[in-house]
Amino acid sequence: MSNILKISEAASIALHAMLILASKGNKLVSVKDIAGKLNISENHLSKVLQRLAKAGLVVSIKGNKGGFRLAKNPDTINFLEIYEAIDGKFKPSACLLNKPSCSHACIMGDLMNSINKQIEEYFSKTKLTEFILLNKTSFLED
Repeated sequence: MSNILKISEAASIALHAMLILASKGNKLVSVKDIAGKLNISENHLSKVLQRLAKAGLVVSIKGNKGGFRLAKNPDTINFLEIYEAIDGKFKPSACLLNKPSCSHACIMGDLMNSINKQIEEYFSKTKLTEFILLNKTSFLED
């Protein structure tokens, strides 16, 4: 069986990086610092941040003292925006058995549709600031 929630590695990195940037306020944060905190490749992170910049979610400042910061207030950025900047339009998870859509009624279809709607709703309602305040985010601490 496959996972119910399919988030690419790049989208996961984007969500984590955005939480780090949100926790730093308007301060510039380097790719090296974010990659070190997440224990990921700087190259992979750079590509993800470029896509977030293209979507208008982060600002890139070049130079010796450069880095990245959020382009908007973290109270206005939701998880769905971040996800869709990387993975495109939210798509419901496919069949848990990795089969094409059934032509007949699937015993799990209604449940999967409900879960997908709840996930999309959660992502669209959850803002960066709210998530930081309500959850354990020890990886954000210096």
